[in-house]
Amino acid sequence: MAHKPFWLSCLLLILSVNLVHAQNRQSAAGDYTTAVLWQQHSGEYRALCFQAYNFARVSLKQALKKRDRSKPNCIVVDIDETVLDNSAFQGHEIRKGISFAQADWTEWGNLARADTVPGALSFLKFAARKKIEIFYITNREQPEYAGTLKNLQRFGFPNADPAHLLVKGGTSDKEPRRQDVAGRYNILLLCGDNLSDFSNIFYRENRNTREEVDHARELFGKRFIVVPNPMYGDWEKPLYPAGSLSEEERSDKRFENLKSY
Repeated sequence: MAHKPFWLSCLLLILSVNLVHAQNRQSAAGDYTTAVLWQQHSGEYRALCFQAYNFARVSLKQALKKRDRSKPNCIVVDIDETVLDNSAFQGHEIRKGISFAQADWTEWGNLARADTVPGALSFLKFAARKKIEIFYITNREQPEYAGTLKNLQRFGFPNADPAHLLVKGGTSDKEPRRQDVAGRYNILLLCGDNLSDFSNIFYRENRNTREEVDHARELFGKRFIVVPNPMYGDWEKPLYPAGSLSEEERSDKRFENLKSY
């Protein structure tokens, strides 16, 4: 029997290892597939968004009855998965076998192709008719600034201008930007998909987020309007230890943290 040349055997071994690694990476990133599909295709996702913004209308009307008349009124909103839907980007990443790459995110932001979150545009236009200004406080960064404005302006979001778009500076903590707005405006509502969109209480390290949510239960649906985002968020960070993990290691940690019986 003829034997394969040594170099060919080595090449086949390398190719097989790389193939297995690529398949494992694809499988790990694929953990998010159902979440992305749910956001893109389910009626329940749309219903929950409409529900959130219907609550926002009711709460806004109530807030206007007891507002501070010494300052103009505003609403503070997050952008991603709050007013703009980035599920197409997440689908793109999954097809690449990864969960997130900063270069891809910057490219996506500058394409200005994100769709609107159901109910968001209608609600913010309703607020604008009530003479309420909208501030967009986002952790998108300066390289995505122009594309973000273009995306908001494409759909006609109110106050989509440099004065009302506050991107990430030196920290992902949004509290300094919120306080800057609060010093000049009466914030009637805050809308977001991530708890840190509402208060610094939820951003602090070593916090018990579930306990903090319970303490603030009366504010949700009234001052804090939460939009569903099954794809990503700060909630996932405590699952992973400090340091850089591969897609496979992160997948393992997700599996280990599942509750069962």
